[in-house]
Amino acid sequence: TSAARTDVGRHRRANEDAHFRDDALRLYVVADGMGGHAAGDVASSEAVDTVHGMVKRSLTLVGDELDEARACRIMEGAIQAATYMLYAIGEVDHDKAGMGTTITAALVVGNSLVIGQVGDSRVYQIRGGEASQITEDHTLIAWQIKQGIITADEAKTSPHRNVITRAVGNRDYVEVDTLVLEIEPGDRYLLCSDGLHGYVECPEV
Repeated sequence: TSAARTDVGRHRRANEDAHFRDDALRLYVVADGMGGHAAGDVASSEAVDTVHGMVKRSLTLVGDELDEARACRIMEGAIQAATYMLYAIGEVDHDKAGMGTTITAALVVGNSLVIGQVGDSRVYQIRGGEASQITEDHTLIAWQIKQGIITADEAKTSPHRNVITRAVGNRDYVEVDTLVLEIEPGDRYLLCSDGLHGYVECPEV
């Protein structure tokens, strides 16, 4: 079972987040349009719709032959399709050129959770009363922390805090991270944009 909520928050006039959830399809998606870029709200909405449509069609074609490896390919293909879609819209409508979005998608396959990830929206796993970040942020400061260039404390005040290194739509191709988690009874999973996680903790690798 799932629930979803979005809010514009206190810092921006427009809400550029979009989400999708379907407990029958067992697909869950969160996207955050790139702030300060053209048509971020359009980017996130179009990306979510495209991922949903591609995954639904692929699952129908695969049927009972779905396994984790196929699910990873489906998730990657769906996010790539969203990238092509947004890039094409920007090519046709110059007012939307350069628009982009993060995207985090999760698909339940048997006792596994298959995740597709681009950007800095996140998946958290809540197990045994503890929350753990599952996905890796595609941001400049996450890369700097990973390389030892800055510390986690320095990242809190970095002027590059909001620089995304991967996004859906601003180019015609994007590298998609996929991963598979084994689900245990009692697990809960949170998909969220940086509008939630960005104000309560230091970005992690």
